[in-house]
Amino acid sequence: MAVQASFEDLNGIKLAGICLVQPYFGRNDEVVDKCWVFVCPNTSGYNDVRINPAADSRLMSLRCPRVLVCVAEKDNLRDRGLLYYETLKNFGWAGEIEIVETEGEDHVFQLFNPDSEKAVALMDKLASFLNQDNVF
Repeated sequence: MAVQASFEDLNGIKLAGICLVQPYFGRNDEVVDKCWVFVCPNTSGYNDVRINPAADSRLMSLRCPRVLVCVAEKDNLRDRGLLYYETLKNFGWAGEIEIVETEGEDHVFQLFNPDSEKAVALMDKLASFLNQDNVF
């Protein structure tokens, strides 16, 4: 959505940054799971840019100054979050990118146990990211 917003007229609104929290970009085994095919029956498959943003040639044109990617160590979607981070970091995107990996946790752990120490730490990190001064 952030890439698409970079190419749309948002009536003067600028993205200050994006947070991806355990993003769903599909798995990293070149298999498109049944849920995605149900939600998007016209998918082009594994390299559909909606589930594999690294395949989107427009990614380097992302118009925001910073990105935070949060992944969880035991999440089977972790590798695709890392791929997003690596793609932006290593292939010429001009903004600041940060990755946070929560050790020993699975996908959306913070929703199942929001009072846990690791969930609180993740929420603190997100709040800190969101409360940074805008870089315009």
